[in-house]
Amino acid sequence: MEAVVEQARAGMPVLGICNGFQVLTESHLLPGAMLRNDRLRFVCRDQRLRVENADTAWTAEYRQGQEIRIPLKNIDGRYVADAYTLDELEAEGRVAFRYLARGEAADGYGNPNGSLNDIAGITNEAGNVVGLMPHPEHAVEPLTGTGRTDGLPFFTSILKKLADA
Repeated sequence: MEAVVEQARAGMPVLGICNGFQVLTESHLLPGAMLRNDRLRFVCRDQRLRVENADTAWTAEYRQGQEIRIPLKNIDGRYVADAYTLDELEAEGRVAFRYLARGEAADGYGNPNGSLNDIAGITNEAGNVVGLMPHPEHAVEPLTGTGRTDGLPFFTSILKKLADA
């Protein structure tokens, strides 16, 4: 992990999905922490999200405000941080993805795990490190999984970024 931290701080793109998001917080590449879901139950379902930041190495192929559906599978998915950190993330536009609030979600589910500010994913200041709880890798091929490709832009974003480098 020391090598990952060193390379991330040097600008290498890093994506942490689910427990990977937890590892990024524990290694201090991203602020905050992941706790047990507020309902103390494993959640496994397609989850509606809103793209809040489309300016990272991992999100550039999305549009800000775009609504997507990505599979979510976790029991330790509740993002928490102190009030100062939350204010900083919001003010700096570092919330990358947000669970749609209960009234906004067509399925009525809203925030599945009690994450503060409905945060599903965040980025570091440089935009090269992104952590999120849902699984975009399970929504990249229409013939498998959910039949949706809403997760594909994560990977086309980074490929384009690397090709342009």
